[in-house]
Amino acid sequence: MRLPTRARTYVWAAGALLLLVLPFYLDRFWLQAGLFAMAAAIGAIGLNLLTGSTGQLSMGHAFFLAVGAYGYCVFAADGGDGLTGLGLPTWLAAVLAVLVAGLAGGLFSPIAGRLRGAYLGIATLALIFIGQHVLFNAKDLTGGFNGRDVPPLSLFGLTFDDSELLVANVPFGSAEKLWYAALVLLLGGALFARGVLRGRPGRAMNAIRDHRIAAGVMGVPVARYRAAVFVLSSMYAGLAGVLLALVFQRTVPDYFGITLSLEYLAMIVIGGLGSVSGAVIGAVFVSVLPQLLTRYSDALPLVSAPGTGGIAPGEASRYLYGAAIVVVVLFLPGGLVRVAAGRRFRTDPGEER
Repeated sequence: MRLPTRARTYVWAAGALLLLVLPFYLDRFWLQAGLFAMAAAIGAIGLNLLTGSTGQLSMGHAFFLAVGAYGYCVFAADGGDGLTGLGLPTWLAAVLAVLVAGLAGGLFSPIAGRLRGAYLGIATLALIFIGQHVLFNAKDLTGGFNGRDVPPLSLFGLTFDDSELLVANVPFGSAEKLWYAALVLLLGGALFARGVLRGRPGRAMNAIRDHRIAAGVMGVPVARYRAAVFVLSSMYAGLAGVLLALVFQRTVPDYFGITLSLEYLAMIVIGGLGSVSGAVIGAVFVSVLPQLLTRYSDALPLVSAPGTGGIAPGEASRYLYGAAIVVVVLFLPGGLVRVAAGRRFRTDPGEER
């Protein structure tokens, strides 16, 4: 049963207050884990709009994260490290990186508008191989195998680096400062996606997913909607890439491979297809799990540091992803969001939660 409206309001208010005060109490490990989860949630929301709500399978989400991350570095860096940099204000560089990711999605959108299902998945898989080739070989832009440093974000005179800023006698470094920026970005991205799904575009997207021929007969421009959602999903991925780059403080090509795309697919399946809140829940599960296994590997059976004879934390987390996907598909067709909402499970992933 659902909670009464007033009770749900209190729960949301308590959750928001908790998120606001966490940087005052958590150490750097937990703050970085939360930042990774928020960045992953932004990217997962974009992929869920494309795959969960429109029914378009994409295996190339990591490519657009890389475009956002490296685009920010190119626009914001001053070229002092010998790599290409335009030296733009960092806030403008972040905006342009997201737009470039959307432009990359727009260049691919004619294909996305005409392909569906496994055919689109295979086509987007090619983006990963193209992206990896460019990232490793365009050394003036990406730094090659070693990657490149990420300039810290500056906004309204505040620099999001490790220089200490005292807030209520608590020293704030880069993680604490980025925490609030990430919260704002996640909230804005979630509200925008929720508005899209609850409005006419969301109904058209669900109609395309459920029966594209019927949607076309009803006057829905199927190819145009598919292309537009692909561009929007790419921009969400670009924004997630920018935030990940700011958290990592260094971008490396190996990170943006096929494994990352598969992890994002796992996020939306585990959390709940077609749901904004499901994307957030799935992103938290998939992004935080390997970090927890790494931190507590000494206390967990069978899990140990890489090269010590046991199961590495990264491998163990992937086993758990696989098991979670099987459980969700068989027993929780609505994803973990249905459990969190305390509702009965339904097989229709199109209803927004």
